[in-house]
Amino acid sequence: MKTYWVKTGSIIKRFFKGYVWDVPNSSNTIYLTFDDGPTPEITEWVLGILKQHDIKATFFCIGNNIEKYPDIFKKVVEQGHSIANHTFNHVNGWNTQNDAYLENTDACEKSIERHTGTVYTQKLFRPPYGKIKSTQAAEVRKRGYKIIMWDVLSADFDKKITPQKCLANVTKNTREGSVIIFHDSVKAFPNLEYALPKAIDYLKGKGFNFAALD
Repeated sequence: MKTYWVKTGSIIKRFFKGYVWDVPNSSNTIYLTFDDGPTPEITEWVLGILKQHDIKATFFCIGNNIEKYPDIFKKVVEQGHSIANHTFNHVNGWNTQNDAYLENTDACEKSIERHTGTVYTQKLFRPPYGKIKSTQAAEVRKRGYKIIMWDVLSADFDKKITPQKCLANVTKNTREGSVIIFHDSVKAFPNLEYALPKAIDYLKGKGFNFAALD
């Protein structure tokens, strides 16, 4: 049963003001984001598509995946994309004690720093599943993070939707300032492989510009 919304409504955005849902601008700019990597072959495929179109994006990385696939993570960094924290073990904040959640978040930050060789100052964070307690969010912000949610969810992870539906989720809902979620994961790849190139072509044709979050 579907438990997510593809387009985040204005009521949700107003109620949860402490989160970044979109980035209003006057330059027709939108923001592609990728969750759950780095993943062998898939992240590299995404990087190839982005390079082909000269697009910078934001990768919300799982710390454990950074540790397992440091060479792929290095490629994301070297190609100039924004790196963001997605916890070390992809933990669900609603089901996790605060101390454990924050330790997991800190562990991901340490992985980023270890494999970039620099202090992580960008401080972008997305809670896995979009699920985070208000108390956890307050502590994450105290650590200097912006909590990035989304305006448009491709739902590429949903095996019950077709690739065509995944594409439509993006093309029908993207507006100036939209933060769009895809996933560079094995689960999402059947939909991602179809939808990402076509979504980019469509959105470029509509005059949108692409940028990484900062």
